Amino acid sequence: MNIKTIVFGVYPYIALTVFIIGSWLRFDHAQYTWKTDSTQLLSKANMVLASNFFHVGILSIFLGHFAGLVLPHGLWLALGISDMQHQWVAIIAGAVFGTMCLLGGVMLWMRRMFNRRIAVTGRRMDKFILTWLMLTLLLGLATIPVSIGHANHGDPAVMLALSDWVKSILTLQPEPALLDNVDPVFRAHLFFGMTVFLLFPFTRLVHVLSAPFGYLMRSYQVVRTKRRLA
Repeated sequence: MNIKTIVFGVYPYIALTVFIIGSWLRFDHAQYTWKTDSTQLLSKANMVLASNFFHVGILSIFLGHFAGLVLPHGLWLALGISDMQHQWVAIIAGAVFGTMCLLGGVMLWMRRMFNRRIAVTGRRMDKFILTWLMLTLLLGLATIPVSIGHANHGDPAVMLALSDWVKSILTLQPEPALLDNVDPVFRAHLFFGMTVFLLFPFTRLVHVLSAPFGYLMRSYQVVRTKRRLA
């Protein structure tokens, strides 16, 4: 078994197993650690802008990856979207939301590394996972020029190979050979992305699974004061 088979045929299942079982165990046995550990009270400078850019960007990137790599290929064709149109949509969306995430992420990274109050009170894992996410993002952005080169030559083969590989993993029929002709930068991005799932249960990222969507529909809070109004 060669290294490519291990990384792209075995490692995905290790990462997904740790992601699922680790998240379940942490939620079941350590619920008090299931939180974001927000540091906004310690420093609010540029926090709203940085956080919004980062979160909107990274969530959009995740949804874009899901739509592009997991949804059936036939669905896009049924919607009248050709492979080349699909590739250009992925390039443009990736560039826009990737840049947004990068701007917010760099601001958050600088804040966590060099703001003394945040650096002292923060955990090492918080710094590590943010750094890992930014490296993963940079590798993702580095794939865009390569994808543009493929698109300019009317060649969606790499995009289709990546999609087929993801589906082979999800259907428990791994085909690492699908990535043999994929550019190295894509394979590096895949490895870093899979490792995010591996690290997920041990970081603050778990709060994503408890996103408070109910806030969007909750009633207004009624606040009363004992102080007499003039």
